[in-house]
Amino acid sequence: MEEYLPLIIQLVSGAVGGNVAGKILKNLSLGTVGNSLAGIVGGGVGGWLLGMLGLGGGEMAEAAGSMDLSSILGSVAGGGVGGGVVMAVIGALKNAFTR
Repeated sequence: MEEYLPLIIQLVSGAVGGNVAGKILKNLSLGTVGNSLAGIVGGGVGGWLLGMLGLGGGEMAEAAGSMDLSSILGSVAGGGVGGGVVMAVIGALKNAFTR
């Protein structure tokens, strides 16, 4: 179970990041459910990309053998930023195609 903890943190923080971005960027918001779903996808992708660069929390946790504060913060940051970015991109695309 502990090996999935970084992924779970990334997905949850992605959902939060998507909703925060939706509150800030009201014209791009997809609604609570849409923001959450886009954020979850973005959280997973953001965490994966940071992991590929060696900056993700999951890879640091595996190397250390356990979750520490830096790996948790890395997972939260990667997931939150990824979630916000993906939500904004999908919202912009939705707006562009509905005009």
